[in-house]
Amino acid sequence: MLSAIAIIPSAPVLVPELAGGAATELAELRAATIAAAATLPPRWMAVGVGAADEVVDPDRVGTFAGFGVELTVQLSPQTRQTAPAVAPLPLCALIAAWVRGQAQPEASAQVRVYSRDHGVEAALACGRRLRDEIDQTGDQLGVLIVADGANTLTVAAPGGYQPRDVEVQLALDNALACGDVAALTRLPAQVVGRVAFQVLAGLVEPAPRSAKELCRAAPYGVGYFAGVWQP
Repeated sequence: MLSAIAIIPSAPVLVPELAGGAATELAELRAATIAAAATLPPRWMAVGVGAADEVVDPDRVGTFAGFGVELTVQLSPQTRQTAPAVAPLPLCALIAAWVRGQAQPEASAQVRVYSRDHGVEAALACGRRLRDEIDQTGDQLGVLIVADGANTLTVAAPGGYQPRDVEVQLALDNALACGDVAALTRLPAQVVGRVAFQVLAGLVEPAPRSAKELCRAAPYGVGYFAGVWQP
């Protein structure tokens, strides 16, 4: 049964070992991200965006070596005993594994990666199917949405500066802050985590019972949100 939903950024810069001198600047966003994940029960289903649909099981172990630091992360505490081989993981799975270790080291997470090419109806359908699957389980299960907003909010942003996207990000942040499912279905393509947010919309439609914002920020021109929804 779905018991809680945490929404966090898919941002390697949240990891202090990767952030370097920016670690202090990002302390508030990092703390909010960890606090959101800490509200989930010990069994998680993480949702993110990648090149193709993929299921990443809890026994997988990954590394941030591709981002410049050989930092190993795992999706389950059981991997401490089995010592499985480290393998490439999608970014959303790496972030889910890292935040799990920070917020709830005894928790276990499976990651559902959805193709960034899904249209809105396909993403909503994925969310509905995921809700059906979760509702059929006997255990309390939490969902971790790992997704970013627009990456075009300043001149130095990785996606280049698009001034009109500031309003796009504001609309996304407001929708996540108040649980506006309908607004999530209207997100444009420049929202990097659009598909994950629309899977969230299908997961909780017509609306969550409550929504709480913990932090919104746009360091380096990328929109990030941390918060908690109750289904």
